[in-house]
Amino acid sequence: MAPARKGGCVVPGRQLTAVPNEFTCSVEAGAPEERWAAWQETYSRACIDVEISPNDPASWRGALHGRRFGSLQITIEESSGPATILRSTPSAAADRSSQVFLRQQLEGSTLLMQDGRTAALGPGGSAFYDAARPFKLRLTGGQRARTLMMPRFLLRLKEAQLRLLTATLLDNAPATPNPLQSLVAGLAEETLAAAPDRREQLARATADMIAVLALHTLGDRDTCEQRPAVALLARIKGFIETRLGDPDLSPKDIADEHSISLRYVHQLFQQQDTTVNTFVRGRRLARAREDLARPDAARRTVAAVAARCGFASAAHFSRVFREAYGMSPVQWRTASRTGETSSGDAVH
Repeated sequence: MAPARKGGCVVPGRQLTAVPNEFTCSVEAGAPEERWAAWQETYSRACIDVEISPNDPASWRGALHGRRFGSLQITIEESSGPATILRSTPSAAADRSSQVFLRQQLEGSTLLMQDGRTAALGPGGSAFYDAARPFKLRLTGGQRARTLMMPRFLLRLKEAQLRLLTATLLDNAPATPNPLQSLVAGLAEETLAAAPDRREQLARATADMIAVLALHTLGDRDTCEQRPAVALLARIKGFIETRLGDPDLSPKDIADEHSISLRYVHQLFQQQDTTVNTFVRGRRLARAREDLARPDAARRTVAAVAARCGFASAAHFSRVFREAYGMSPVQWRTASRTGETSSGDAVH
């Protein structure tokens, strides 16, 4: 994301203020074409390029407010009437840093269309969509929504899995609420309201829970024969996320926690073309890479980051980090501050 960093009125009816990692755009007055053009410009600069077409430009009003916390961006979107938001020409290649969105409808309703599916979102409804492919949001009237945006690699899904996830309505029936969905919504609200020194930690927890929610949703979409194994694997991966800082975490700990055999744990990960230890190491490296890219990373040693992410040895951490990303942890930390890397991934 490249949020606007200059304040002031850019066009009549548009008031845009911004600080690093935060933006606000409110369009209430001015000529109709200026209002929705300003809203579209801000959305495209802060999130992804889209085209917006209000049904009634003369009366349409809108507002956006967003904040970025490390790799996670939370945006509150409001609009006064029907409109269509179209992403028709995404980049040709879906690299690992392409953004995935989780839309949580707060008021009003929206139709989300992607990959041949349509999800009808009412208040409390949620669904994923992927910026790497075309999608359409049809706002059916006055509405308010929260979108959580994060790089696709944080979801840890294969492309085929991600295509199954998009435009799939997450369970929002009041009688049977999805506890993971409720937890993500609560964490997002708490992150926005938290004191500055707690926001990064809460944002990390929110991003982790979004990944678990994605896996849980995929489990619900599988066949009855596949569902128990997929759901179990999602729970196991969620458990691993909570124990990444424990250097003694072992496959046996995972088996004991879930009352299954050690052999079955290994089988579950083999079906994902990986091993337990490879998956855990990959998640620890990804978390360490995020830690090293944070604005306050210079205040912590590489050894402290390694220990926080479950590596017993700083030397071992540095070696496997270089093998995975093509540079040392110190080089990555420096490159993250300047926005330049050689690993092929954008710094977020």
